[in-house]
Amino acid sequence: MRREGDLNLSSWRCGASLCTILVACTAASGVARGVPASQSTDCLSTLSQPERRTVADINSGDTLTLTDGTVVRLIGAKAPAAPLGWRGDRPWPLVDDAKAALSQLASGAEVDLRYGGRRVDRHGHALAQVFVVKGEERVWLQGELVARGLARVYSFPDNHACIKELLARESEARAKHAGVWGVPTYRILAASDLERLGRLTRSYQLVEGVVAEVGGSRARLYLNFDRDWHHDFTIVVERKDQEALKAQGLDVKALAGKRLRVRGWIEWRNGPMIRLTHAEQIEVLSDAPVVTDAPIAPVAPHRDRQAPAAPPGGIAL
Repeated sequence: MRREGDLNLSSWRCGASLCTILVACTAASGVARGVPASQSTDCLSTLSQPERRTVADINSGDTLTLTDGTVVRLIGAKAPAAPLGWRGDRPWPLVDDAKAALSQLASGAEVDLRYGGRRVDRHGHALAQVFVVKGEERVWLQGELVARGLARVYSFPDNHACIKELLARESEARAKHAGVWGVPTYRILAASDLERLGRLTRSYQLVEGVVAEVGGSRARLYLNFDRDWHHDFTIVVERKDQEALKAQGLDVKALAGKRLRVRGWIEWRNGPMIRLTHAEQIEVLSDAPVVTDAPIAPVAPHRDRQAPAAPPGGIAL
């Protein structure tokens, strides 16, 4: 059944021109948040010393190539992208806009690379916080893109420097309905909307809901968002990660009855799920109206079920 926001990109077409105009106007106004290096972000003290380089090319909304051939991924920020494996003949919303914004900010520019975790991914790409050098000013690319709503916050267990600052900028952009936050394709998903979640497997999403109970098996903990854990949305935590999460301030067993926002890649195993590996994936929004006394319930192994198929002639939205 087609719901509001479950589009074949048809409703996106009517807003694409307006969004392009807004991005162009932002670009034309120049760098809006260029500030002295000491004030560009509160997390500077956690990063390595700057390494000066020059940008040769913009690959995508969150990737660029330097003149020495190094490909740099803007760690901590994920630009708009179609789900993995998606095939379609229409542009995915805001993909081109994000690349255009990054080109305006950084094409041909001198930049400082600073690291706050793992430095290189498995593809050999540098994983850096990137600052455009403008005299005495530094423009933080990740912060700028997230503030414009042209990237969402995306952290890793071995690379989560500056995530607190990025989340604050993302919150402001969302309140203004800027960029992705004004397009239904990227809306925060309800944990109860299993059909839509199933259609968005293999894509990066934000999901909100109330944890009904915390279940457990020998190897894993399950944050179930419905008492019927056979079909609900679930956050899966490996028990080996539990103590590390607790050291980061997140007690998984204490989340029953809490309203959460979780971000990560949607998988499907007996229902939609996201794997939780580090605390920055979770935002505790509030207690639910009714907090239940939910024990750690044993659960049986998940049975495999197939995710809902995309509608005929449509896309997996």
